Amino acid sequence: MKQDKKTKEFYERLQKQLEEDTTWPSPYLFKFIVPAENEKIAEIRSIFDDVEADIITRDSTKGNYTSVSVRVTLDSPQQVVKKYIEVSNVEGVISL
Repeated sequence: MKQDKKTKEFYERLQKQLEEDTTWPSPYLFKFIVPAENEKIAEIRSIFDDVEADIITRDSTKGNYTSVSVRVTLDSPQQVVKKYIEVSNVEGVISL
């Protein structure tokens, strides 16, 4: 996925903030909202297959969406940004 300038600036700001505010390795909590489709949830799970992740899903009241919380310990801010970019390629995902 090609990042636009605004998205690139956001990830650069996030990485800088994580570098300044956090000692690495560190636990990090990702939160996503996805359409309630098993394939989308499976795609997100697969992105975190390479690390030990605690993944919790919860369906919305009407069942149209699922919230996905991923708690994981990562080694650097670059890893956090890399995971956000990978997840952003899953169609319909909103990162919180």
